Amino acid sequence: MTDLATKRIVITGGAGFLGQAVLRVLAKRGVRPEQIVVPRRRDLDLTVESNVEALYAAARPEVVIHLAAEVGGIGANMAHPGRFFFANMAMGLHLVEHARRAGVEKFVHTGTVCAYPKHAPIPFSEADIWNGYPEETNAPYGVAKKAIFVMLDGYRREYGLASSVVVPVNLFGPGDNFDTASSHVIPALIRKCEEARLAGSPDVVCWGTGSATREFLHVDDAAEGVVRAAEVMEEPLPINLGGGKEIAIRDLVVKIAQACDYPGSIVWDTTKPDGQPRRGLDISRARDLLGWQPNQDFDAGLAATVAWWRQHQPAAACRVGSA
Repeated sequence: MTDLATKRIVITGGAGFLGQAVLRVLAKRGVRPEQIVVPRRRDLDLTVESNVEALYAAARPEVVIHLAAEVGGIGANMAHPGRFFFANMAMGLHLVEHARRAGVEKFVHTGTVCAYPKHAPIPFSEADIWNGYPEETNAPYGVAKKAIFVMLDGYRREYGLASSVVVPVNLFGPGDNFDTASSHVIPALIRKCEEARLAGSPDVVCWGTGSATREFLHVDDAAEGVVRAAEVMEEPLPINLGGGKEIAIRDLVVKIAQACDYPGSIVWDTTKPDGQPRRGLDISRARDLLGWQPNQDFDAGLAATVAWWRQHQPAAACRVGSA
């Protein structure tokens, strides 16, 4: 087991939504702030190889936790398929290669549920991750992220680079990204319902039919899973991190409207895509290998996220999704 309290750690995306939660977990593990380097996108574009090389030379990390991503909801994925593929592929490619060159002891990669085939059996099992092509609207992002799974496997076998891979479902919680251009479904719907409530709008329009299902994981549970993977894993077996409950989007919208005290109607724009038909994860590997399972209550987490948005919305309205 890796004692992270004794290691120098680089956390890409450490200033982001999941990154902040990972920092909180590491602090509980006894990791001191001076042991951690968090590169900021405004200072260091990690899609540029020379920047990655410079980061490693300055930070001399023993452990790298790669959380940074360019990501968004269905609309963002449809608008930027080229950018999402390039940015996520380039970051992973350079970070892993230069981790090998710099003698990094362990590399932790955060994958995505978007890597799964469009029609994978429910619940998604890690054994099925290569048995088909991802859902088309987010395939460039998903393929780029899971290509790093293969890279890490190759580097483990050829160079002995210890690594781990976690595959979280959609995250949520206080501090989420509420930017209209890049947010995921829960913050997007909270913002939509809150703005409609404040404006007195009689209805809100949601994409698709509402029939698609999703699973959600509180960011604090996800952070614990990431840190556990950093501590105990040495090989890049994909490990699902899920919330344990599949919910239809139509039912999710009702929950969010109630949490926001929004009394209006929900209108479905069926000209817009639903995305992947169903998502639900088998988390038995995480239980077996990490000793991990989700602990946060979904409804309580949803209420806390609404409360956070109400308190922070002027400052949070224009946050970007990548870090």
